[in-house]
Amino acid sequence: MNIFEELKERGLVFQTTDEEALVKALTEGQVSYYTGYDPTADSLHLGHLVAILTSRRLQMVGHKPYALVGGATGLIGDPSFKDAERSLQTKETVDGWVVKIQNQLSRFLDFENGDNKAVMVNNYDWFGNISFIDFLRDVGKYFTVNAMMSKESVKKRIETGISYTEFAYQIMQGYDFYELNDKYNVTLQIGGSDQWGNMTAGTELLRRKADKTGHVMTVPLITDATGKKFGKSEGNAVWLDADKTSPYEMYQFWLNVMDDDAVRFLKIFTFLSLDEIAEIEKEFNAARHERLAQKVLAREVVTLVHGEEAYKEALKITEQLFAGNIKSLSAKELKQGLNNVPNYAVSDNDNRNIVEMLVAAKISPSKRQAREDVQNGAIYINGERIQDLNYTLSDDDKIDNELTVIRRGKKKILRIDLLILKSLTDA
Repeated sequence: MNIFEELKERGLVFQTTDEEALVKALTEGQVSYYTGYDPTADSLHLGHLVAILTSRRLQMVGHKPYALVGGATGLIGDPSFKDAERSLQTKETVDGWVVKIQNQLSRFLDFENGDNKAVMVNNYDWFGNISFIDFLRDVGKYFTVNAMMSKESVKKRIETGISYTEFAYQIMQGYDFYELNDKYNVTLQIGGSDQWGNMTAGTELLRRKADKTGHVMTVPLITDATGKKFGKSEGNAVWLDADKTSPYEMYQFWLNVMDDDAVRFLKIFTFLSLDEIAEIEKEFNAARHERLAQKVLAREVVTLVHGEEAYKEALKITEQLFAGNIKSLSAKELKQGLNNVPNYAVSDNDNRNIVEMLVAAKISPSKRQAREDVQNGAIYINGERIQDLNYTLSDDDKIDNELTVIRRGKKKILRIDLLILKSLTDA
């Protein structure tokens, strides 16, 4: 099967401007294509990964990718399906985010080898020096207000109000396509389905200003089996930056996807062949409780995003926490695994006994309950049951001299961090 057929089989094609012409171009020779990423934060998230991996799939079969990070459009803000206008960031902030996103993209595309090696571009390079008058005369005249207002991204905001700044965003994105075509012969733009209006603005500009044909292909916005927007965990984005979402947290996200989504996500987010996925699906359906598809999914994506060592560490943390083997993990590993667990800081000379500590840290609601918890064997320190009412935390309880893990019963866990109080002379 050709690359376009494979993308469709994997559920990665939502819309195209002219499918027959696009398939012809992709099968007859090398196509230069681009995907744009606006720096609206200091990291990309899982929602971006669909387009990134689609871009990589095309590069793997010989086509040439251009990764555009929007240093200019990031200063404006895309109105697409937003309820309100974004807060405008300073140029210094956006420039910093551009660099971070460029570094992330460099992990997924090959920027070094072959005649189809990827090229990084920043649209501030052409917008930074263009005058407002020149832009209106040379670009704006090819756009009609009627056509601009008909875009879904704009129509949804007309009732609540849209600034001229965001209204003009589609012209800027359209001009990106024109510039990349003019400089690098880019003929295909790939993006999320919510970008359709902005992307077709580019093909229209190419047609009207240069009498050329450009192609657009959108990938679907991924939702889970319940229809909920994909890529959120407890209301927060799952980031590609390990400092914002740790490899362990990402591993847990994939491990907990619903059965009805697991095989579909294997097709979208991994580079396993469709034949390999079909075999996994058979084994998975025969014993869904073993969660094979989720385990493979978590392994493949965490390795892809963070590397094999990060995956192995995430797996180790998962297995040892499940088994209650707290002491087999380092403080660094425990901080990953217990990142969302409440924590309580104590000084290095705190000598409260276990009952007082349980109440102070709000693990037990009262001293009476705390005494009962200890005597009934419900309290564990670093995985070991403690039943001595006078037990006091010591240096031996500090993992890597940093933290202690206290658990009440099967589920309630608290991370106690060692807080070394500085003297006035150290301050």
